Amino acid sequence: MKWIGTCLLLVAVLISSTGATAAGKPATSLSYYHTSGNQIVDAKGKPASFNGVNWFGFETGNFSPHGLWTRSLDSMLDQLAKEGYNLLRIPYTNEMLLPGKKPSGIDYVKNPDLKGLTPLQLLDKLVQKAEKRGMKIILDRHRPQASEQAERWYTQAVPEKTWIKDWTMLAKRYLANDTVIGADLHNEPHGSVCWGCGDSDSDWRLAAERAGNAILAVNPDWLIIVEGVDANVKGQSGSYWWGGNLLGVRKYPVRLKVPNQLVYSPHDYGPGVSSQPWFADRTFPANLSGVWDANWGYIHKEKIAPILLGEFGGRNVDSTSKEGKWQNALVDYIGQNDLYWTYWCLNPNSGDTGGLLLDDWQTWNKPKQKMLARIMKPVNGGNKSATPKHTAGPASEWLQVEA
Repeated sequence: MKWIGTCLLLVAVLISSTGATAAGKPATSLSYYHTSGNQIVDAKGKPASFNGVNWFGFETGNFSPHGLWTRSLDSMLDQLAKEGYNLLRIPYTNEMLLPGKKPSGIDYVKNPDLKGLTPLQLLDKLVQKAEKRGMKIILDRHRPQASEQAERWYTQAVPEKTWIKDWTMLAKRYLANDTVIGADLHNEPHGSVCWGCGDSDSDWRLAAERAGNAILAVNPDWLIIVEGVDANVKGQSGSYWWGGNLLGVRKYPVRLKVPNQLVYSPHDYGPGVSSQPWFADRTFPANLSGVWDANWGYIHKEKIAPILLGEFGGRNVDSTSKEGKWQNALVDYIGQNDLYWTYWCLNPNSGDTGGLLLDDWQTWNKPKQKMLARIMKPVNGGNKSATPKHTAGPASEWLQVEA
């Protein structure tokens, strides 16, 4: 009896340490994803059907998804599901994981079940509610601290060992919950970061291998999502968007110890974010497919690995403005190549792109949705009306709104 009691105690401690969201599913019921060539497939080998969107806030000083000062978490998730979205990319900061950090910007009258939660417990709650709606989540380590975007994956305040420790903690926490399917290791490496140079302090490819392998040692079913750099690719010249330059993959691919879990994830923006030479080309927008092929599209076309376009977006979706032409061309490129994507973003308070919600945090942006409908896929529990089709410079930032 003493042995049985000890075992029960150990089990209870284990369940408690992994968080409420992690418990409850037998291994045979888990439905994680892996890769096959340039596709993401489920446990049965069926190609994944994702309609993805970014919802930011955990990476800001609020340490919570934005908009909860106006609406309930449930109502926002219900609206996303109604519009057909089943994949959420959730940015976070390591700072929110520190002891004593508290969420802010939440109307607790509308969200009584969120009162008193830590930022990590709030993330647990988001995972629970997403699971009920058949949604999947990719966690995006967006910034080390809420106050700044970092070129490298580490800073003095958040060294590499902390970056990896926090990732492995999250991998353990959600080990038995297939709602969380992947880790986007670091948002938009750029500046002094290189790819293929061999310097462990600056080579993003090597850092991605270290973090990816540490995560997979804990949770071998997670997708490891690796963004590009902007410049400093060995053997290449020129620059591209922060996180968008994946030219180095052909000669210097990321090597993971668990096969078939690697996804490359460029970010791509239009002239509403920053002017680029390819927007001034006389053949614009016809030249864009060649630009995308060269920087990251070749990875999909040569079946090296899947591409998940982690961020793209803009305010204009018309057929006359430069940004509108760019955005529509990219949507068509995604559809023609059957790429995975998470649109930037749900939030209307993204300063240079706007969001799928208008400024009242209630009304859906119908012109954007009409554009995205061309690449929306039928998903369980969501909108099935859409028919699927078979640097230089800063990345998107936002105007942070406090409650």
